[in-house]
Formats: sequence, structure tokens, C-alpha cells
Amino acid sequence: MDYLRYYFPALVQAAAYAGFIVGGDWVFVGIASLPLLGIIDQLLPNDMKPRHLRSGLIADLPVWISTLMAVGLYLVAARWVAVTDHITPMQYAGAILSLAWMSVVPLVPSAHELYHQRGKLRRFVGQYSQVCYLDCTREIAHVTGHHLDVATVNDSDTAPRGTSLYAFTPRAVVQSTRDAWRMESDSLEKQGYGRWSIRHRLWKAILAQIVMQSVVYAIGGWQAVAVVLAGMVGARFWVESFNYFQHYGLIRIEGGAISRRHVWNHLKPLSRVMGFEITNHADHHTDSFAKFHELVPDRQWIPMPSVFICFFSALVPPLWHNLIIKPALKRWDNELATPEERALAREQNRKAGWPDWFDEKTGKAQMATA
Repeated sequence: MDYLRYYFPALVQAAAYAGFIVGGDWVFVGIASLPLLGIIDQLLPNDMKPRHLRSGLIADLPVWISTLMAVGLYLVAARWVAVTDHITPMQYAGAILSLAWMSVVPLVPSAHELYHQRGKLRRFVGQYSQVCYLDCTREIAHVTGHHLDVATVNDSDTAPRGTSLYAFTPRAVVQSTRDAWRMESDSLEKQGYGRWSIRHRLWKAILAQIVMQSVVYAIGGWQAVAVVLAGMVGARFWVESFNYFQHYGLIRIEGGAISRRHVWNHLKPLSRVMGFEITNHADHHTDSFAKFHELVPDRQWIPMPSVFICFFSALVPPLWHNLIIKPALKRWDNELATPEERALAREQNRKAGWPDWFDEKTGKAQMATA
């Protein structure tokens, strides 16, 4: 069962493929999976079981399948445009939303799994499958930035308290892109090359996008290119929005040790499976080379809802802040934070206009322990 469960993302992708092949209003199948997954996931109990898979091709196969199917869906969409005589504006919208959503889940976690592992082929496929959300340089800032700066003010993936999803997402898109390009330029400069030499990964990313759009154009013309690009742009912003739920409001002192408490975990069954354990990522931040099936759920966690429910609640900021994240952060501040982290958390709460909910007895006990 542990092996089979990770083929579920590919089944969801197959349904999206079928939607484009049948055409008409069935192109909405991909985006329709989002609310359906959210409802089912939230109704299921938390899944705290570790997985028992042996490393190797059989364990990795569903990751590879989901990654390649995500890229292929854009080509199927291009063919849908080419063979359909009349497409309504609503059908265009459904196609674009389905492409964008399928580029977020399961592609982001499957690509993430590949580029975090050793092996040139895995890393190559993980990097360039990200053409689907216009960010083939994403892992630069993620691996050498986010994993070092998580939960600090330097991390563009960690939203400060009081920040809405709408304020966080565009800023994260810009900052993560700038960080990746700057880090790549810094690396080239240290090697004795120009900061924007032909070796820069940005040029390779642009080439990958040109190749992708050329294939799309060959299949469905400029109309298909427009649909595909719209899906990719939507996916680019959607991708960043999911970092919002993984790290929101958490605090770590710059240079301090990274521990399992510095991330949020979403341990509902479908959150774990559709995300290839990316929502079960406490261990991932202490060992980024650990494979997805090696990650063990953190039993000291502060429970969070399904990651899908977190997304929907964040669309209405008062729901996200008051019903989900404030209660969780109140517990984190008083039960898990160090005295130094509590001081920074208190200041963030003050700036956000949030209550001063700190338990002084707990704080004094922590100070004495420290």
C-alpha cells in the first residue's frame, strides 16, 4: 500500500488529461480536483504513519511519472486548442486554471523531490520540468537560500505575521527570482566568470522556455501558446502562495540551529500523498537529501488543517488569521519558541496589531532552562 498510494497524483493528472482529450467543459476536470481534494482531505484523520519503502526505482517511479505528466499536459492542451473548432471564454478559463493547478500539485513537490536528490539526470529533470511555471532557476534560491534562512527575516518564503496571501505572493515571486539570479551571478563571479556570462542558468532557463513554446506552437499555433503561457503565469504565482502555509509567522534567530519546529506540517492523508510528503517536511529541513518516503511525521507538531483548506481560508484573510494561524502561533510562541524567538515574535505581533498572548510563566521557565 505504501508504494501504491503515491500513484494517486498520477491518477488525478490522468483525469485532467482525459478532460482535455474529451474537450468541451471537461477541461475543468483538472481545477475541479482542487476543492474535491480539499473536502475529502479535511474529513480524513491525520496520517501519522511513517512510510516503509525501499529506496530505488520502484519508490521513485511515481515521482518521475508525475513530473513528466505535468509537462505533457501542456502539449495535450495545445492539441486541444488545435483540434477544437469553437472554444468558449469559459472553456479557455477552465483550461488555463487546470493547467495552472496541475503545475502546482503535483509538479512542484515532484520536481522538488528530484532536484533535491543526488544524480545529474534527476536534478536536470527536476530543474527543467519547472518550465511549466516559468522558473527553471527556482531551486537555486530554494536550496542555497530558503534552506539556510528558513523562518528568519532573510527568507522570502516565510511570511511575516499579519501579511495576507495577496501581499505575500507577488513579493515572494519577485524576491525569490532576484535571489536566484543574484546567487547564480555571485557563484559565477567567484569562479572567475562574468556575472551574466553565457554560463548563467538564466540563459538556459530562457532556452528551455523557447523550446517548450516552439513545440506548443508547432502543435497548436499562437492560440495554443497564449493558453499555455497564461497557465504558466498563473502557476508561477500559485506556486509561491503555497510557501505561505508552510512557514507563516515562524521565527528563528539568524544563524541559529534549524530544528523540526521551524516549519508547519500538514499531515492529512491527501496532503501528504499529493505533495509527495512536502507537507510532512520537518525532517526535510534538517536533512534536505532525505527522500520523500524517509520523512517521519513530527509527533510534537502543532496540528494544522489540510493544506488545501489552508489555501481556501487564506483567500479570506480574517478566516486564515483568526481561525487557523493565530491559534497555532499562540501555541508555538508559548510552547516551542526560545526566549530570543519569543522576543522577536512579540515584536512581530505588535507590528501586526495582534494580541500579546505570551504566557509569562512559560517564558520565565524557558529562560531558566536556557
